[in-house]
Amino acid sequence: MPADDQVLSGVLTGPLVAGERVTVTDQKGRRHSVLLREGGTFHTTHGGVSHDDLIGQPEGCVARSVGGHLFLAFRPVLNEFTVSMPRGAAVIYPKDAAAILMQADIFPGARVLEAGVGSGALTMALLRAVGESGTVYSYERREEFAKVARKNVETFFGAPHPAWQLRVGDLVETRGPEPVDRVILDMLAPWDCVASIAEVLVPGGYLCCYVATTTQMGRVMDMIRTHEGFTEPWAREYSVREWHAEGLAIRPAHTTTGHTGYLVFARRLAPGVKAPLRRRRPAPGAYGPDYNGPRPAWVQQLPPDKDDE
Repeated sequence: MPADDQVLSGVLTGPLVAGERVTVTDQKGRRHSVLLREGGTFHTTHGGVSHDDLIGQPEGCVARSVGGHLFLAFRPVLNEFTVSMPRGAAVIYPKDAAAILMQADIFPGARVLEAGVGSGALTMALLRAVGESGTVYSYERREEFAKVARKNVETFFGAPHPAWQLRVGDLVETRGPEPVDRVILDMLAPWDCVASIAEVLVPGGYLCCYVATTTQMGRVMDMIRTHEGFTEPWAREYSVREWHAEGLAIRPAHTTTGHTGYLVFARRLAPGVKAPLRRRRPAPGAYGPDYNGPRPAWVQQLPPDKDDE
């Protein structure tokens, strides 16, 4: 069993042991996730690699296959584990999880509410960030997804994490009364939960919604504005492009991670406070050619400032 500090951090040290998962990389840079067991064999097109050649060795060791090819073995770090672990639902990829941790300012000791735990990828990043003194309340509507997430989290940390509370059920119906500092919503209809989470999100706290389409992004931003208890929301999308650099051959690599989702952020206002209307000039037809009703309050055209003249 790993020590308590290793459980909290998810970082194991010492020799590789049977029962843990390692990342094995071949000479072409292809990575494979392998669960070590005594007497086991990792089969490749270049012959098998014996697990016994890895068990008891330090991280960064090299094993030789029957065919003579070399394979490098490390324990998987968090970003490797989240993209290779078993999935019950799609995961939030490392590039988006990193942006959430920074943009939503997830800090040690934070109380974080997460809805839509999926396979547990973001949960592990949140637990790493809040540490022993924080709490992550995770809500998942589907029992089968919750089981997969629980197993993945316990596999990565080596034991149940003391800062994690996993609750199965609809967020609006089963939400606890605990005040929270941050809220992360990863679900199909986050706009349905804005009013509910506003009741427990402390003033100054961050709301982050992860959505897949521009339609979802627009709807949740409009709902945040309609609530009037948050700052003007902002949305971002992140992409990652790797580079190849060898001698004079310097170019973008073929592996690029483009669109995975949109991140919408807003901050909770103090009770009874409404954010000042932001000056804007919506384009004609912004609400559709057949819309004849009044514009929502947040898009009423205001007289220009002196700065605009």
